[in-house]
Amino acid sequence: MAGGGGGAQCLSFAGCNFLRQRLVLSTLSGRPLKIRKIRAKEEDPGLRDFEACFIRLIDKVTNGSRIEINQTGTTLYYQPGLLYGGSLEHDCSPSRSIGYYLESLLCLAPFMKHPLKIVLRGVTNDQVDPSVDVLKATALPLLKKFGIDGESLEIKINRRGMPPKGGGEILFACPVRKVLQPIQFTDPGKIKRIRGTAYSVRVSPQMANRMVESARSVLNKFLPDIYIYTDHMKGISSGKSPGFGICLIAETINGTILSAELASNPQGQGAAVLPEELGQNCAKLLLEEIYRLLWGPEGSSEKGSLAALKMILCRGL
Repeated sequence: MAGGGGGAQCLSFAGCNFLRQRLVLSTLSGRPLKIRKIRAKEEDPGLRDFEACFIRLIDKVTNGSRIEINQTGTTLYYQPGLLYGGSLEHDCSPSRSIGYYLESLLCLAPFMKHPLKIVLRGVTNDQVDPSVDVLKATALPLLKKFGIDGESLEIKINRRGMPPKGGGEILFACPVRKVLQPIQFTDPGKIKRIRGTAYSVRVSPQMANRMVESARSVLNKFLPDIYIYTDHMKGISSGKSPGFGICLIAETINGTILSAELASNPQGQGAAVLPEELGQNCAKLLLEEIYRLLWGPEGSSEKGSLAALKMILCRGL
């Protein structure tokens, strides 16, 4: 719920939902924000470590922000400062992926006073948040449609880090654009190609090859233009924990981009996952995304991947 805050027009909310979105919109609009009752009724009340880490990141990219948190962490007051930017570094909490932080930076970066160039360290790929690979393949082309372009717009993966220990590092750079150009983007178009990345860190390089083969065994039935890269990190570039995963990107003739990704279970958590199983399941997830794009939300009522595969096979991509 929201309410007025007097002459200062302070926005008031309750609960921990949409914390990132509230802070981002507060920063862009310049309106102060107060959030109460953050997990107040839970055994461990207040902000989590990854949320506190996100607040510190917001403080770094702004100048003059005022942040107040009570002793229990259940109340947050945020008065946004100027979006400053510049060259920065930030260590992300290993509880969440770098994608958790990068999603919000993508919204804020074009409106900085100085072009943003930031190094983020932590977990690059996990099972919860969008991976850096997916954001690089989907978010950057979307930003370009709004006129945010140039050589200074990039996401570069220097090191991969898998949970639980992380150890990954990425570079995100974005130019300044005070005004975005409007776009009309209503026709998704038909699928023309599929690209992807199969990565492996601190495990055999064959893991990535096995994921590629199993994903292609599903996708080759529907489309010939498929290329899945393998990315095996070793040495200092491989982070601190072993793991592997795959992300797949489908692109339409009109520039719509669909994605699906899966990652192995963190070391010491859950059952071991075969790379063949991971590759096939990720391919089926991508086909479900394509199915929903072509035939609308009613596709979700069908019986999962097999129905999606059948429909795509009958009608063609």
